[in-house]
Order: sequence, then C-alpha cells, then structure tokens
Amino acid sequence: MKVAAISIAGLALFLWPFAASDAPPAAATLALSIGVVAVLVFVEASARTLDARCFALLAAIAAIDAGLRLVLVTGLGGFSPMFFLILMAGYVYGPSYGFLAGSVALLASAVATGGIGPWLPYEMFGCGFVGLIAGLAGLRRSGRVTWRDVVVLALVGAVTGFAYGALLDVWDWTTFYRNVPGFGWQPGLTPPAALARFARFYVATSLVYDGFRAAGNVIAVAVLGAPVLAGLVRIRSRFTVRVLRPGAQHAGGAISPT
Repeated sequence: MKVAAISIAGLALFLWPFAASDAPPAAATLALSIGVVAVLVFVEASARTLDARCFALLAAIAAIDAGLRLVLVTGLGGFSPMFFLILMAGYVYGPSYGFLAGSVALLASAVATGGIGPWLPYEMFGCGFVGLIAGLAGLRRSGRVTWRDVVVLALVGAVTGFAYGALLDVWDWTTFYRNVPGFGWQPGLTPPAALARFARFYVATSLVYDGFRAAGNVIAVAVLGAPVLAGLVRIRSRFTVRVLRPGAQHAGGAISPT
C-alpha cells in the first residue's frame, strides 16, 4: 500500500502534461514531494521498519551522494555516481527504503549544491522511483549475493538510467520548450498528441545523453556491485534483531524476527 500510494502521487506529477490544460503551481509540487517523504518516514518509523540504525544508514547514503554531486555535479554525459548507492540500498532494503534513499539523497544534494528550484520535486520523485524499482527487483533476492543479483541490478540500472531522464524531461519539456513547433508542449493537447510530441522531444534532445547514464550505471554495478551488495546485506543482518520464543533452544528452537 505504501509503495502504491507513493507511485500514484509521483505519477500524477509526471503525467499532468498529458491530461491537464496548464502546469500545476510550483509551490504545490514542492510541498507534495517533501510531504510524501515526510509521511513515508513517519509511517516507516511507526511500523518499526525504519529504526535509528536504518535511519543512520539513510543519512549516510544521503550525505555521500550529496558529496558526490557537490564534487561532480553532472558526471559524464547524463551519468552521476550518486545513482549507484540508491540502486544498492533499494535492492537490499526494499522498495520503500529505496524510495527514501533516492528522494532524501537528492534533497540533500540539492541543498548542498544550491539546486533548489521548481525542478526539485521532479528530481526527488525521479530518484525515489529509481530506488523503488531497484527495491521491487530485489524482492526475490536470496540471502547470499550471487552473480544473478549483479546482473539483475545492472539491468535495473540500465532501465532506470533512461527512465529517470525521461521523467525529468517532463519539466524541461513543459518549461523551456512550451509552444515550440513540432515537439514542444502546448496547453490543451489531447493525450495521444502530447505523448507523440514528447516522444519526438525525448529522442531529439535526451536519448543519447541518457545513454551515458544507463551505461554508467551498468559499469558501476558490474565493477562495484558485488562487494557493496555483500556489505549492505551484512549490515542488514546486524540490524535484524531475533528473539527466541519462550522455551526455544539456541540450537534448534523456533526463532522469530521482531
């Protein structure tokens, strides 16, 4: 339910140009994105799935990614190293945590680089979706890290590399290319016409650029994925508290996680 609610709120932000006649207020979109993150943190903390240790790890990921973006804002083409930890965290800790890792990391990096503006909600939801998709891919993960995990996560990195760029292009398309003949956004377009224009816009302006992001994600996961995944899995195992049921034996008694 939490993931579904997040997805609906985020998709509404990205789909409005294909159904609405004008742009939503910038203040409303910023309040929506920060509000979703705050509510999700509260829900996760209330359900005890986001305790102090997981929150500390979330803060560490956000701080590292903010530092990476501060030093290397754009990366090579569309690639940025900040996506690597978001993919890793989502894959190991699940969709909700992955969304938080992406959105909080992007918010922290925006504060560090002075990148706060009307584009920030799109970036927060876009990075959040990267972690969420990685989390969904990791739901079938086995306990031990194998080559299959690296391959799956590399594929997720490739797909989200293009998907993130397409999502962020919604803001560029509606802000800087409004009424441009041929592929610019115009208020009142029918959904098929708007989609066709956006497809032409994306291919013409962003497809190659986003290819660098997708390729960079794949290379980063292929080179560093296995050890980082193994480290996060070990950290998660240490975060998991197990309680012996009354009368159970350490050697073979029934154990249930809290």
